[in-house]
Amino acid sequence: MVKKLRSRFRALYLSFLTGLIWMSEGPSLPNSYRVAAWVLLDLGVVTVALMGAVQVSLGPTYSAWQLLSPSTTLLLLAATAVIFSAHGLYRSVIRYMGHQAVWDLVKVVSLSTLILGALIWLTSAPMPKTVPMMYWLFLFFGVGGLRLVSRRLHQISDQSDVRSVIIYGAGDTGRQLLNALNHGSDYRVVAFVDDNPALQDTVINGRPVLSVEEISVLVAAHSVRQVLLAIPSASQERRRDIINSLVDLPVRVRTIPKISELISSNALVSQIQDVDLDDLLGREAVPPHPELIDRCITDKVVMVTGAGGSIGSELCRQILASSPKELVLLDISEFALYSIDREIKGLCQRQGLRFPVVTLLGSVRDEQRLESIYRTFEVDTVYHAAAYKHVPMVEYNVAEGVANNVHGTWSAAWAAHRAGVDTFVLVSTDKAVRPTNVMGASKRFAELILQGLSQIETDTRFCIVRFGNVLGSSGSVVPLFREQISTGGPVTVTHPEVSRYFMSIREASQLVLQAGALGTGGDVFVLDMGEPVRIVDLAERMIHLSGYDIERDNLFGEHIDLEYIGLRPGEKLHEELLLGTSVTGTGHPMIMRAEEEAFDFDIIEDAAHRLLRACAEMDLNEVTAILTDYVIGFSGHEPRHDYVWVKQGRVGKRVRKVLEAENVTPIRADLVGPRQYSNNQAE
Repeated sequence: MVKKLRSRFRALYLSFLTGLIWMSEGPSLPNSYRVAAWVLLDLGVVTVALMGAVQVSLGPTYSAWQLLSPSTTLLLLAATAVIFSAHGLYRSVIRYMGHQAVWDLVKVVSLSTLILGALIWLTSAPMPKTVPMMYWLFLFFGVGGLRLVSRRLHQISDQSDVRSVIIYGAGDTGRQLLNALNHGSDYRVVAFVDDNPALQDTVINGRPVLSVEEISVLVAAHSVRQVLLAIPSASQERRRDIINSLVDLPVRVRTIPKISELISSNALVSQIQDVDLDDLLGREAVPPHPELIDRCITDKVVMVTGAGGSIGSELCRQILASSPKELVLLDISEFALYSIDREIKGLCQRQGLRFPVVTLLGSVRDEQRLESIYRTFEVDTVYHAAAYKHVPMVEYNVAEGVANNVHGTWSAAWAAHRAGVDTFVLVSTDKAVRPTNVMGASKRFAELILQGLSQIETDTRFCIVRFGNVLGSSGSVVPLFREQISTGGPVTVTHPEVSRYFMSIREASQLVLQAGALGTGGDVFVLDMGEPVRIVDLAERMIHLSGYDIERDNLFGEHIDLEYIGLRPGEKLHEELLLGTSVTGTGHPMIMRAEEEAFDFDIIEDAAHRLLRACAEMDLNEVTAILTDYVIGFSGHEPRHDYVWVKQGRVGKRVRKVLEAENVTPIRADLVGPRQYSNNQAE
């Protein structure tokens, strides 16, 4: 019976103690509650230490209550509480206690012992001299032990939120990553995996190194949710193979940047990121030819139109490395121009570059302003990246899309011809090849303009660079998929068979700069985009590499739905890069020169005149008819998605009637043309 009572008392005492400890560090409780809990715990320890010291010194015959009056004991408790509080014992966070806390504990326990000694002397209590010494020992280990118990309880609690991870790669970077993770509480490294037999079956800082064949067992046994790739020096091909081997596992795959991008080992944790976009492609980028890039940039005044866009901004970053004489940034978007201006000037400052960076607001449709800029700054090279490129958006805004892409190209190119610019490079797209949408047709017409201008007597080398989708650019599927995955899905794909050519934005920009140096006039350069990628395959890879599955019976019960929404207006299943089959090499393995038919300058000038007049009059039937006549493969298109066109009715007659009724001067046909229209309309 006595044992049973003792057992119940012990259980109740431990529950009370655990409850107080939980209160003392409960994250959701007010600080006053936590302090009160710790005060009660410490006063309990003081009482037990005092009783224990007396019992040990005098035996079971006497107790502290017999030798010290209640008022004296209460005074000791109150004084001890004040000492503990005054020395900040209740301000420190238990889970982060260090060596300083131990010394603070020694001081407060010693002061409490001195108080006890003084009370014994003042009250003439018959206490042996060993009582204060025993009291000091009991109090020190009691107060310190409570805090160690609390710290351990917190460690156990925190481990429930720790993400179990595997480090792929047991080299120097992997070891540095382990050391960095050990200093935090976010990750718990289960093991290393490595395909190097010499490293397998070894132990690194307490973590085993296993073969890659055992990774699936580790994932299941330890509920691993992430695999961290610590192989920054691996080739693109090897990274692709590794990622492919991990796709079917229910883990999120993250990576450490390449060696060139690493700052220091101390920053490894902060640099853990999702798998790089280039790794999704699995293609090895061809190193750029610096002499080609430098040819049109070094010691020259370089201008980028659409400088705030995805391609334009990356072109600006790449241009910095070739030390231009001056860099001129043009964009119609104030915010985009402000953003790229800050970034480029910051890069110049950090890299010690001292050439001027000029930011100019303006529309590429304003031919007069463009010519003024070319002449004022004596521009040598122009990279024309300003365009509307989102296929459905242009279908909804046909007149503006065509006017911007066609008229903007005409104005920028004609002004360059008049101002004597050396090189003019048009950034085009694979959607210009046999297009099924207005955006692609407008870009092909823009190509025809440059091919026509190359036939007249001019000092300007006009060339065109055509490539496919750029990973991570504005409007591309990759940022959309990542956003959809982060919100729990579904991930939307237009069609199960739709495919696209992809290239990293960095590689595309480098090839644009190199292609510009290869042009002789009217060249259509086509970049080697590799094999087309099915969009659904890309979506599934991104879902799997984020630690989810598209099946609901996933090992951890987490899935992302894949939803087909149908092709959007103007989209087609597959894109092409060439109109014909006649291509020649250029000396660069990734750049080909396409031999494509073009129209005489007079013909394309007249067509551009009529096309822009139709845009001004909102005659979308005429717009599509002209594009059909001059753009190969563009036929049967109806402007049935344009918001204004649908709202107004046919040919915009209702708007014209309203304007005439209100005595608004109608648009004069003789003022609408490639050379005149730009002075009367803004983008």
